[in-house]
Amino acid sequence: MSIVLRVILIIASLLTILYMMRKIRQSKVQIEDSIFWVIFSVILLIISIFPGLADWLTRLLGIYSTVNFVFLLTIFILLIKLFLMTIKVSQLENKIRELTQRIAVERTVEKEKGDQ
Repeated sequence: MSIVLRVILIIASLLTILYMMRKIRQSKVQIEDSIFWVIFSVILLIISIFPGLADWLTRLLGIYSTVNFVFLLTIFILLIKLFLMTIKVSQLENKIRELTQRIAVERTVEKEKGDQ
């Protein structure tokens, strides 16, 4: 792994961790959501500090170069996050639909009581 990539990963990881901690303190993001980004940043930080680990995993998985492994790992982790976010959005859409239907029924019942 080149020194440039290592420096970029270290800087990006540290900035992400600091940004998430700042947003948690400002109560602009839930702790559960920020845990993913902190863990993701720590993984990238470990890979950049110990490039031998990334080289070993690259050889173990039969990937051509360490940089490709880092990109593949990043893409894989982000796809997992996307999948989890899709599930969360679907659940929220269901809750919104149920709440909308409940409010519509309640207003209809109130209107009928008012007409009598």
